[in-house]
Amino acid sequence: MVVEVSLLTGWLPLTLQFAAGLALILAVGWRDFRWRTRRVPVIAAATVLFGILAAWVISPALGITDPLPLKIWIWLSVAFGALLVLAVGWSSARWQRKLTALVAAVLAAVVGANGVNQFVGYFPTVNDAVAGLQGQKVPGQVSLAQVNGRSDPAGARSGELVVVTIPAVPSGFTHRQELVYLPPVWFRGPHHPVLPAVEMIGAEHSKPENWVRIGDAVKTAQAYAAGHHGLAPILVFVDATAVFSNDTECVNGPHGQAEDHLFRDVPAYISNTFGASRNPRSWAVAGFSMGGTCAIGLTTEHPNTFGHFVDISGDLFPNTGDKAQTIANLFGGSAAAYAAHDPLTVIARHGRYPALTGRFLDGSDEKLHTKEAYQLVSAGKKHGIVSQVTILPGTHNWQFAQEAFSYIFPWLCQQLGVGGGGQAGAHPLHRVA
Repeated sequence: MVVEVSLLTGWLPLTLQFAAGLALILAVGWRDFRWRTRRVPVIAAATVLFGILAAWVISPALGITDPLPLKIWIWLSVAFGALLVLAVGWSSARWQRKLTALVAAVLAAVVGANGVNQFVGYFPTVNDAVAGLQGQKVPGQVSLAQVNGRSDPAGARSGELVVVTIPAVPSGFTHRQELVYLPPVWFRGPHHPVLPAVEMIGAEHSKPENWVRIGDAVKTAQAYAAGHHGLAPILVFVDATAVFSNDTECVNGPHGQAEDHLFRDVPAYISNTFGASRNPRSWAVAGFSMGGTCAIGLTTEHPNTFGHFVDISGDLFPNTGDKAQTIANLFGGSAAAYAAHDPLTVIARHGRYPALTGRFLDGSDEKLHTKEAYQLVSAGKKHGIVSQVTILPGTHNWQFAQEAFSYIFPWLCQQLGVGGGGQAGAHPLHRVA
């Protein structure tokens, strides 16, 4: 059943908040004098202390580098407070009040969890949440065997999204199944055309299909192809993390040989299987958040593989916290390995790049990311990298990533030589620098 009720805005999030707050008030109740004057103040103080400690401990423990909104910690504290009400007031409460306290705790936890979801835009609707949590297949995906064995060119209408298992050779990087979008032109005629390709990399906590489900990348490519005689680049939705919570930052290290998978395994497989071009100027990397950091890192470190990048809300360098934590977590304690993946250091050491282009796109609320993007543009300009920063209305979430990719896709196609060129899509409030 399709339930397109928004989890990000509208009546459902507000209803959940109201219900959680009302349940907590009913659970606390008026009771007796001792409850009101002694126990409730202690519960309130413990709840506030829990919220402060949670914000201080949980984010670093989970490797969260962007500060979470205050309301998330408030609702998680409310959930904890409801459990304290249940425990401390157990002996003086009837079963109805005990049940209400438990309901308050569950609802507050749900509101807090959805607060995280609202912050990152991971599940826009109830249906998206159900599909993602149940591991449902992306609608419309087909197998490689179905594409190869098809007698009629059905994909010539809008293209096909193909699920593939890319051998981890030579990387040895254990990863999930990945997805490939083949544009309509790939299905026309007796011979497949030699097309450019774009590796699409998601955020730190992600799956390969996130760019399809949330980022609408396939819809963006289909719309472009519809206006350019079926032409569009091949989009490769890669797995850079192996599992949902494995922050690799697309480097080789204790978290796996993600870098080798992305610049060795994937291009070779896509060229061999789908006939994609092997020319670096026909390959690009586009990513959001961690994926944006990966985009600038992979292209500057491997310009003989990738010739273009789209960095949406990426960081200045691969990071899982502060510099010391990053060196320990990502590079096994090697400061030299860290320097070899720091874009500013890589660019300075490399010297001139003869043909490398890119775009940085940041939300109007992303002041730090924008500042860092300007640093990278300035460093790249000294060494032949042609890039610029574009600021669009928005913040650090998947909805902004979707808007940014749709905006920049015509420019990316121009760089890749697809569809006769074109400029980035018009936006009423964009700013370029």
